[in-house]
Amino acid sequence: MNEYKKETLNTVRRGGNRASYDVEMVHTILDAGFVGYVSYVFEGQAISLPMAYGRSGDKIYLHGSHKNRMLLALLKGKIASMTVMHLDALVLARSGLHHSVNYRSATLFGSLEKVTDPEQKERALKCVVDHMMEGRWEGIRPMLKKELNGTLVVALTIETAAAKIRDEGVKDEKSDMHLPVWAGLLPLKQIAEFPESDALLPEGVAIPEHVMKYYETHKYSANVSDKT
Repeated sequence: MNEYKKETLNTVRRGGNRASYDVEMVHTILDAGFVGYVSYVFEGQAISLPMAYGRSGDKIYLHGSHKNRMLLALLKGKIASMTVMHLDALVLARSGLHHSVNYRSATLFGSLEKVTDPEQKERALKCVVDHMMEGRWEGIRPMLKKELNGTLVVALTIETAAAKIRDEGVKDEKSDMHLPVWAGLLPLKQIAEFPESDALLPEGVAIPEHVMKYYETHKYSANVSDKT
């Protein structure tokens, strides 16, 4: 499947020209994020909470305690929606009406199931950890059986989805172009700063290669220059 089928649930109505139903585009947006906003209903009340996640193919893995209210409600309802969004720039226009943001977002809809097989649970938790930082799972101690048994893991199978992207400049009224008001973009970027070792580390424990690799890839670029 190259594209998600446009259905009532996932069709973008407002700003449809910015929508994409391309599966690879949705996956790219998901893989670039760390936190998804998961929506559910608890005792008739709509709630949305941020959750760390991992993606493997068409499955999103979430985890928590066996008493986690959100996960239990999701399993009871058997369906869920999750949104991941990246803020790329503030769009500062000549008028308040045309202020906006540049962004990449993906909204997912799918069915839920509890992961019970121990090996599958461990693979799912590895997926979540390595989603945060590639290679991290191999750099930490193995999970204890009691930890695995004490963790509730839920798999969301993506059945349909949509991405929505704004990547353009200011869209002002022609009648405002002559105004002496500054307009433009203020780009935003999430960066990594140099790793800070825990104060209680045993002597001689160095920052691992996979952590430094992530830092070098995502650190602030000294080549960025101020523009006026």
